[in-house]
Amino acid sequence: MNFLINAAIPSPLYFSQQLNTTNRKPIRAPLRCSTNNGEVNDLSTIPSQIELGAQDNTGVSKEEFRSSSIEREMKNNDIWRLFKEAQRNILYLNKQRLDAVEELNKTNREKQLLLEKIEQLEVEKQAGLGKGNLSIFWELLLRIDSMVLTGMINSGEASNLRKLVFDYKVSVADLFADILPEGDADLLAELRRFGSGSKKNGFHIIHICTEMDPLVSIGSLASYVTGLSGALQRKGHLVEVILPNVVSGIGVTFIQPLHYSSFFNRESVYGYSDDFERFTYFSRASLDYIVKSRKQPDVLHIHNWETAIVGPLFWDIFVKQGLEGTRILLSCHNLNSLCLEHPDKLALCGLDPARLHRPDRLQDNTKTHLVNILKGGVVYSNKVVIVSSMHSKSRIIRSLSHGLESTLAIHQDKLLVAPCGFDSSTWDPSNDKFLTENYCAEDMKGKTVCKVTLQQQLGLSKDASTIVVGCIFSDVSEVFLENLKAVVRGANVRGIQFVFTGTNKLPSASRALVSFQEELKDGIVIFVDSYDDALLHLIFSGSDIILCHSFHDPVLQVALKALKYGAAPIAVTSSDIEFRHFAEFDHESTRFSRFISSTFGNISLSQALEEIKNNPLSWKRKIKDAMLQDFSWDADCNDIHISAYTAIKNL
Repeated sequence: MNFLINAAIPSPLYFSQQLNTTNRKPIRAPLRCSTNNGEVNDLSTIPSQIELGAQDNTGVSKEEFRSSSIEREMKNNDIWRLFKEAQRNILYLNKQRLDAVEELNKTNREKQLLLEKIEQLEVEKQAGLGKGNLSIFWELLLRIDSMVLTGMINSGEASNLRKLVFDYKVSVADLFADILPEGDADLLAELRRFGSGSKKNGFHIIHICTEMDPLVSIGSLASYVTGLSGALQRKGHLVEVILPNVVSGIGVTFIQPLHYSSFFNRESVYGYSDDFERFTYFSRASLDYIVKSRKQPDVLHIHNWETAIVGPLFWDIFVKQGLEGTRILLSCHNLNSLCLEHPDKLALCGLDPARLHRPDRLQDNTKTHLVNILKGGVVYSNKVVIVSSMHSKSRIIRSLSHGLESTLAIHQDKLLVAPCGFDSSTWDPSNDKFLTENYCAEDMKGKTVCKVTLQQQLGLSKDASTIVVGCIFSDVSEVFLENLKAVVRGANVRGIQFVFTGTNKLPSASRALVSFQEELKDGIVIFVDSYDDALLHLIFSGSDIILCHSFHDPVLQVALKALKYGAAPIAVTSSDIEFRHFAEFDHESTRFSRFISSTFGNISLSQALEEIKNNPLSWKRKIKDAMLQDFSWDADCNDIHISAYTAIKNL
């Protein structure tokens, strides 16, 4: 700016003082202007001839010169004034534009919050219980526990009142909102009056477990407990959860040791040398709490080896303490996760080592000098659910039992296989808040919009006709990476775009995939080295195919989500050896495994690409059929568990 100002104002003229009065000649005066760094620019190339009059030496020429200078100065001042006025106008317009953008952003944020609130209210409306009523509902249950502990009511009446509160949760919450601050005696009288003639419906189920999403989330157990519990409650069953140490809609009780506070006050949930002591303590304390509060659940649902000891504890110690009508169901998420201990340690939780260290009870099948806690859970449970989306019961017993084959074979009549479900309220393209445009099986236009948005966001060439192949992983091995590279190289990748991303920071995998991306050099592979919820939803919606590490994926559930979003799940493998087991499927296989085996399970990426290009109508019908399938927690997973609860109550 200084340069512009100085250049616009004429510099002083320098005159030679040695004037020849007899031979006056025009004097060429150099013009100079200074820049803002102090340098002087010579403008002498622009001539400025000033003729000093020979006839008149009285200063007339000087006055003309001064007049000309004043005129130039006035013009420069006018220019500078106009320049400053233009500057002010520009600044004002910029401010107005920024204010307008901010106001628009504020309006959009308020609109989004309003939409989310409407969505939340709609979910609560469908559940039949508002947020305030939900608090009243659980407070009523806690007050019933208090009445039991103080001896006001016995276990039988407590059980009936709990069923009453759950069966009539909406009307009970409305009726008892005002009386909650009153004493237990008044509340009990009202509950008894309201409960006369009421009917009991549904099961009362208590989960005793070590994980529950989002409170404690390590592996697949966390989402399983939360997803299944929510589905059971939507079907009219009363569900409670006991954890060591509140998820919306589910009652949670925390067990906090008084004298062994260090048991659960640790950085991790698992992986310590005293895990046996920690989890047997928790299991015993959970049963003590249930007995003391006079709860009489229909089912105690225990999980993995960490709470499998509940089975022997229940039948050897607690069943005669008011729990004669209760039964045990064990779910196993990983048969490879075992706990082998010396038999003498069983005495720590009140069990008799000599009585249990037997081949038909807790004695390990291979290391016979030890006891196997998971085996004890299988033996002492009324039903055992093995969580697997892909494998049949016979294959699990034969190939995936991890030393428990003989035990599972003996107890195979009590074994069931249940698939994982997924959260259809979060993962549904018809109401997914992360998508540019929603869509469903009957109207797929929004999926095309999502694909273009994904391409634009990742810097890929925008073309809705281009096939997009996504791949989402949480962990990768060298074998997986090599298979992934082989799949890409082996396919006809002309006109195909690949999008790879992980849900965790994986430095070694990142380097390998970035190197692979650079190796191809034609922009068909994009590796996103960051996790973002919105991007993850966009990849599912914008992809035509999703490459899967495994179809049995209880943590990420990539294949399940891909089906819902209209993307074909294709296995990342260099051969189909793994999927020849599909031919062995029988009536015990899950509906998900049968569907996958008949649609996408036995085809490679190359075959899928060929079918999309050569048989587009057939492919679209297959995708639409996949989107219409229900593999949520409310479907097979829920139905199989209710069937199991019903069976053990009839024993």
